[in-house]
Amino acid sequence: MKILAASDIHGDSYWASAVIEKFHETGSDKLLLLGDLLYHGPRNNLPENYNPGKVIALLNAEAGNILAVRGNCDTEVDQMVLKFPIMADYIYLVSGETVFFATHGHHYSPDNLPEGLGAGSVFLSGHTHVACDYISEKSDGIRCMNPGSPSIPKQDTNPSYIMIENGEARLERF
Repeated sequence: MKILAASDIHGDSYWASAVIEKFHETGSDKLLLLGDLLYHGPRNNLPENYNPGKVIALLNAEAGNILAVRGNCDTEVDQMVLKFPIMADYIYLVSGETVFFATHGHHYSPDNLPEGLGAGSVFLSGHTHVACDYISEKSDGIRCMNPGSPSIPKQDTNPSYIMIENGEARLERF
C-alpha cells in the first residue's frame, strides 16, 4: 500500500487541492492527514487561500481514501461537516515490516514519544509546521518525521509531504 501523509492544511483551499492532486499523481492508495485541516488557530496568520468551505468539499470528495487524526485546531464541529473520522488522537499503521505511529504532535511528540515503539519504528507528526526527518536521540532508533505545513510552513522549510511504501518513508517537497 502506498500512503501520502500531509499535515496542517489550516483551511487553505490551494494547498488542500495540491495535496489531493499529489495524492492522485503519485498513485497513492490512502491519504493520511495529521490534523489541523480546516482552521488556522490563534497563533497562525490567516493562510493566503483561506476557504474552509472549499476545503471541506475537496476533502469530502476523497473521504473513502482518507485516514486522519485530530489536530489541536480540529473540533467536534469539524467532524460534523467532514465525511471521514478525524477525532482519533493517533493511529498505528504497518507498512512492510515497519510500524508507523501517526499523530498530530500536540500530545505525543519527538520529545514525548509513546511507549511501545521500538528501533526501526517511525513516529509521524505535524503540529510544528517544520518539515523534518531524523532519528530521535531520546529513543532507541525511532525515526521521527514531520511533513511540515504546506499552507503555513515555518523555520524556512518548504511545503512538503511524506510518502510511505513497502515499509519505507521519505520526505518530499511539493
